[in-house]
Amino acid sequence: MGAEPGDMDAVILVFSTTWGWVGISAGSRGLLATTLPKNSRREALEALLRQCPLAQEGLTPLLEDLRQRLERYFLGQRVGFCDEVLDTHRATGFESRVWEVVRKIPFGQVRSYGWVAAQVGSPQAARAVGRAMAVNPMPIVIPCHRVVGHKGQLTGFGGGLAMKRRLLDLEAGQGAWQLQGTRPTLTSAA
Repeated sequence: MGAEPGDMDAVILVFSTTWGWVGISAGSRGLLATTLPKNSRREALEALLRQCPLAQEGLTPLLEDLRQRLERYFLGQRVGFCDEVLDTHRATGFESRVWEVVRKIPFGQVRSYGWVAAQVGSPQAARAVGRAMAVNPMPIVIPCHRVVGHKGQLTGFGGGLAMKRRLLDLEAGQGAWQLQGTRPTLTSAA
């Protein structure tokens, strides 16, 4: 990836959570990238540097706030990320629209790829939604793990299906998630 005008001032923060090492990067236009939990600090740092090769480690108020929220998220606390300013200058228009819809899926709920496609005005584009999820540079903040197949099956996830299930289980608490009709949600087993 070549350097773009918002990449020159990118800052990276890598930190430990209860799930492993997580990295986040932001520039002057907003959040650029996040990682899913990694086994080591080095893995998280390398994953960020692949996306933001010119970034330098540092700390900004945005990164500190997001670090605290991600730490709480991985403890199982209900945390929202819809207020985060995202720098999506590398995304296509379709990807940006998909990501905005996915960002609004509430904590503890799931939606189908087809539902997301309909929300962006392209009801036949469920596979294209899947491709947009595959290039999501900000997992958790853009909660692509909350998007499932039309019958509720777990499909495609950059962190693997075990991680997707683990994230959905975290958000379900003691409940079980399932797709219900055309409005899939996580439901309590109690």
